[in-house]
Amino acid sequence: MKPAEPRFRFDNPAGAIHNDCKVALTTTSPMRGHSAAKTAAAKTSPAKTSPAKTWLQAIALTARLETRPHRLFADIVEEWAQRQPSRPALLSNGETLTYGELIARINRYARWARRLGLDAGRTVCLLMPNRPDYLACWLGISRVGGTVALINTRLVGQSLAHCIDVADADHIIIAGDCVDAFESARPHLRRVPQSWSLGAGTSGGDLEAALAACEPGPLSSAELGDVTIDGRALLIYTSGTTGLPKAANVSHRRILTWGGWFAGLTDASIDDRLYDCLPLHHSVGGVAAPCSMLCAGGSVVIAEKFSASSFWDDIVRFDCTVFQYIGELCRYLVRAPASEPEVRHRLRLAVGNGLRGDIWQAFAGRFAIPHILEFYAATEGNFSLFNVEGKPGAIGRIPPVLAHRFPVAIVKVDADSGSLLRNDAGLGIACAPGETGEALGRIGGANRDGAPFEGYTDPAETEKKILRDVFAAGDAWFRTGDLMLRDTQGYLHFVDRVGDTFRWKGENVSTSEVNDAIRECPGVLDASTYGVAVSGADGRAGMAALVVDQGFDFGMFGKHLSRRLPPYAIPAFVRLCRALEATDTFKQKKQQLIREGFDPSVVDDPLFLLDPATGDYRSIDPSVYARIIESEIKL
Repeated sequence: MKPAEPRFRFDNPAGAIHNDCKVALTTTSPMRGHSAAKTAAAKTSPAKTSPAKTWLQAIALTARLETRPHRLFADIVEEWAQRQPSRPALLSNGETLTYGELIARINRYARWARRLGLDAGRTVCLLMPNRPDYLACWLGISRVGGTVALINTRLVGQSLAHCIDVADADHIIIAGDCVDAFESARPHLRRVPQSWSLGAGTSGGDLEAALAACEPGPLSSAELGDVTIDGRALLIYTSGTTGLPKAANVSHRRILTWGGWFAGLTDASIDDRLYDCLPLHHSVGGVAAPCSMLCAGGSVVIAEKFSASSFWDDIVRFDCTVFQYIGELCRYLVRAPASEPEVRHRLRLAVGNGLRGDIWQAFAGRFAIPHILEFYAATEGNFSLFNVEGKPGAIGRIPPVLAHRFPVAIVKVDADSGSLLRNDAGLGIACAPGETGEALGRIGGANRDGAPFEGYTDPAETEKKILRDVFAAGDAWFRTGDLMLRDTQGYLHFVDRVGDTFRWKGENVSTSEVNDAIRECPGVLDASTYGVAVSGADGRAGMAALVVDQGFDFGMFGKHLSRRLPPYAIPAFVRLCRALEATDTFKQKKQQLIREGFDPSVVDDPLFLLDPATGDYRSIDPSVYARIIESEIKL
């Protein structure tokens, strides 16, 4: 499949075009791609694929999926296993699965699931850290009709119990490393699923023994059953940055589309190795990245987690040609000390989302990355954007020839409430180039443009994401919750999340813009910007939570921001923190910061106020706080 922080989101990029593509296509062989010499030369003389060819490759690999409705992604893996059984499919520090071994493992999982009756409508939760077997597990279970809920391994207690309850699962697979987390959730579960252990330390069924008892050979048509591309394969959870996570429905069709679309856009081939250090329980790290390589017969290197200190060593050691990023990882790499391997790699492409314009050139230049493919999408969403031209800071552009297949609109919304602004006729108001608004994707069906919105397990939550009667009576649009603007060249740019942008002194303040400026200040290691209510004042005042080092100086900080930001956007309050809480994909968690505000009786961290009289930041103690609340200090 995120800014202040950009949502690291991903969803159905080609769902709007695979049914009825009007572009003339030449079918591409799955064995097409780079020669070894081409890949080896990528570092010094990359052969850049034209944007038009890139789009056509993606369309060719995803067109007319319904002509083979029973061909699932596991079948693609099986086809490659027949051609190249000994080629590595999935690699990690502790394990390697060739294509032959991967399909054998998939088939064992499929037969195990059949024996348990895990067919359509039945769900199993998967609680497992990053490792090659993760892919084999969900590909096998979903192949025979079961749904696999991909559970965040960082969750514990009630949060973990919520995700298991939402899945309404009959079974849960628990890796040995996740036993303690599951036990912390057990008392909070509405219903405890039957557990299956992988590794020491777990109670319940011995899954490894059960798999060993299952045959690894090809499945018969009777064993495969009547599973079609429109059946649900996965539940993937939203991050829960503004509430409890929601479980998004992901069909086999979308898995095929994600894999084929990204294989085409990245020009993937059997000679490629993609480095994937993102969580496998998310749609980018767990589906889009690995499936793009498996679709093309390439290899995926799965890291247990991201590490700035070992990143380039891994890239060189595994001889990777492609790297899947999220923007914050690139920022961490730019901040890390220089190392010899960082310029000895053979990467030809970095693909991902959330790479902000302020570090794009620094990242590409320092590490000699030939090409960057930035995209925007959402796990639950119904459209995606792709910046195939590599314009720094842009999240994508829809080619005019495909505009009718990607009905995307940017509409005006109220900055405070996030509600759609409507004209006198009761319809939405489209933004002009350069104007900021919420991005919407038209929900389509058999007889109209747009792509389906598969929604969540909770119908009420699904309905909340739909806007109706936007441009015509009866139309329906998916709400991204993301604010964007379209420039005069047609490129779209991420601005902020709805709810993160706030109004102060009659002006809209973008938290992502403020965050970018703050992070450029010497001594600032990390920052999170948000708006807080102030007694007696309209709107919300800006506040920044900072993590700083010994080089930070408030005088330099104030001067830096005054050069970068208009006065109304400079944070009125600052909170110095030891660390900032984030999700496992580095999305910042702001809700507690917003609730705590700038009250020194609630916040243990040092708090500061931009004194309107002197223009300097001063400490907030209980007396200063009382004067602010009583409006004696007017901001």
